[in-house]
Amino acid sequence: MYRVNTSEKGKRYFMDQSFFIRDIPLYGDLILSPMAGFSDVPYRLICQEFGMAMSCLEVVSMDGVLWKNKKTLQLLNFSPVERPVSFQILGNDEDKLAEACRMIEVFRPDVIDINMGCSVSDIAGKGAGAGLLKNPQKIGRIFKKLTTILRVPVTGKIRLGWDHKSRNYLEIARILEDNGASLIAVHGRTRSQLFRGKADWDAIAEIKHMVKIPVIGNGDVQCVADIERIKQHTGCDGVMIGRAAVGHPWIFQRKDREEIAYSKKIKTIQRHLSLMQAYYGEEIGVILFRKHIIKYVAAMPLATEIRPRLVRCRSSAEIMELMNSHMDRIHEHKAA
Repeated sequence: MYRVNTSEKGKRYFMDQSFFIRDIPLYGDLILSPMAGFSDVPYRLICQEFGMAMSCLEVVSMDGVLWKNKKTLQLLNFSPVERPVSFQILGNDEDKLAEACRMIEVFRPDVIDINMGCSVSDIAGKGAGAGLLKNPQKIGRIFKKLTTILRVPVTGKIRLGWDHKSRNYLEIARILEDNGASLIAVHGRTRSQLFRGKADWDAIAEIKHMVKIPVIGNGDVQCVADIERIKQHTGCDGVMIGRAAVGHPWIFQRKDREEIAYSKKIKTIQRHLSLMQAYYGEEIGVILFRKHIIKYVAAMPLATEIRPRLVRCRSSAEIMELMNSHMDRIHEHKAA
């Protein structure tokens, strides 16, 4: 299993202990969402250096694990310095899901999380991900079995229900707690909403008020002020940040995009790119990094000028040359 060590170049931002996931202490209250294609080893290391409290790996499928699919198992790679580490898995068969969880426990995660929030039609429509929310009794059986057979804490990521007519989040939260779940992460939308509309923080607050285990709030956190607002509004123990953290690891330092000097962005971009190439290889690392770089430059001046050129870059030297010349362009624009 591939490992990346950031002990020489990386920095950890230590802070007071925030809460426990059963017996696992978390230092900090901000967590990067497990987003496919973004929450990989290199970017998790970057976010951790800026204060992320726990690494949540990209979700894997029950079937991929059982079939020992190479790409699936590669998603379980992590660096020892990332701990605590949470593996997320989805599936709709109680026995197979239990078997798959026992298999991935061998890779020594600190936590195993059951995905009940994925809204993708091919997944939710087959009863996995958010599709599990239609069957609370099955969720209860799954968690009772997993918390009995696994040594590590078991947590759950949920949405508020399948649609506005079946917002059963309180029932699901109670079932999770009663069957041994150690934490609940709540995306404040239903499956039918996808990522549209406004996240319902009142519902997250209801769950937090009802259960005794930690609750993570998720949804509509776009800036630092939103972090404090969702915590005050819901009382949640921590905040999970998805799209707003892509290309902006400084949010884990509670800094907004406009607060970051261009020189600091350049330095972090270079480090992230270096980690991508070390992990994926030079050519693939650059290609995969292109989806990150357009997020890094999103709030920069004259971003529309440089974005089309960045997505065509084939080497790290080309990317950094463009970024440095863009910095000169910005200075010229400000001086004009």
